[in-house]
Amino acid sequence: MKKLIILPFLLFVINIFAQEQEEQVGRSAPNFKLQDLDGNYVSLKNELGDGPVLLSFWATWCKPCIEEMTKYKEIYSDYKDHGFKVLAISIDDERTVAKVKPFAKSKNYPFLVLLDTNSDVARKYYAQNVPYSVLIDKSGNIVYTHLGYMKGDELKMKNKID
Repeated sequence: MKKLIILPFLLFVINIFAQEQEEQVGRSAPNFKLQDLDGNYVSLKNELGDGPVLLSFWATWCKPCIEEMTKYKEIYSDYKDHGFKVLAISIDDERTVAKVKPFAKSKNYPFLVLLDTNSDVARKYYAQNVPYSVLIDKSGNIVYTHLGYMKGDELKMKNKID
C-alpha cells in the first residue's frame, strides 16, 4: 500500500521539477556575481555578448559531473574562438570547497571555475541536483537546460551551441 502512495507522489515531484526546467527556456538568465578560484569576482552580465555561455553546475564529489566536465573541455576547445564561454559553477560547500582549486588545476580546466558555496546561484537556476547545465545565448536568454549526464548528452549540447 505504501508503494502505491509513494509512486504517484514521486511522479508528481518529478513532473514539477521538469516543468520548472522547461519554464526557464526563453527567459532572461538571472545575473549573478561569484568568486573564481583566485578570489576575483565574475558576473554573468560581463561574460555575455560574444557568443553562447554555458553554465555547468557541478561538484568535486559528483562522478557524472567530472565525466561531463571532461566533455565540456573538448567542446570549449572547439568553440572558444567563436566567443563560446563555459562557467563551471562548483556547488561544493564549506566542507569540500577547499578541494575545488586543486581538483580543477589537476584536470586542467581551461574555462572559469566559480564558487557557489551557499548554492545561491544554483537556486536561481533551479539546479537542485548536479550535474546541471544551462545554455545562454549571447543576448542573455536561456535556450537549453539539462539535468544529469549520460554519455552522448554532450552531443545534444553541441547541437544547441551550433
